[in-house]
Amino acid sequence: MPDHEPQVHSPRADEATSQTTESLQVRPPEGARPEAPGVGEPEARPQLTAEELLKDAERKAQEHHDAWLRARAEADNIRKRAQVELANAYKYAIEALATELLPVKDSLEATLAADPTALEALRSGVDLTLKQLNAAFDKTSLKEINPVAGQKFDPHQHQAISMLPSEKEPNTVINVLQKGYSLHDRVIRPALVTVAKPKDAA
Repeated sequence: MPDHEPQVHSPRADEATSQTTESLQVRPPEGARPEAPGVGEPEARPQLTAEELLKDAERKAQEHHDAWLRARAEADNIRKRAQVELANAYKYAIEALATELLPVKDSLEATLAADPTALEALRSGVDLTLKQLNAAFDKTSLKEINPVAGQKFDPHQHQAISMLPSEKEPNTVINVLQKGYSLHDRVIRPALVTVAKPKDAA
């Protein structure tokens, strides 16, 4: 007979051992996700070499230079367009007035072509031409400066040719020798007038 009895392997003993081993393992709380190693830590960026840094700086400098060239070209185009528009504005500034004066010229030519012995027809033609000219002046804001006698002398709109003794108030208009004109409230020709001379103190 053998000195000791052979051990009998029991399934229940293996189950108990397995449960004991599982109880010793650390389990994460329910619902928690196991974190991957290194999660939450900043990723280490690869260090650029001096050559790579230089190339990146050169690329950015070239981009800035290209943007500057485009902006400069656009500014030059805007300046050139403005110069052309300004030149055209000067060149065609009187286009509206010229258009209005064309019928006036037509009427003058028609009047001169009429029978010179027909004085009434000539006078009628001149009167029509003057009305057309006044209408052209009104449309282009060209207004008369025609002060009445006794009106205060205005050096901004009137030009005194002489000062004469008068019963009117001193420094007032006696009569108008030539009408003046203003364009959009800017005097382009002052009215030529004579002005009442200040009375002597005696």
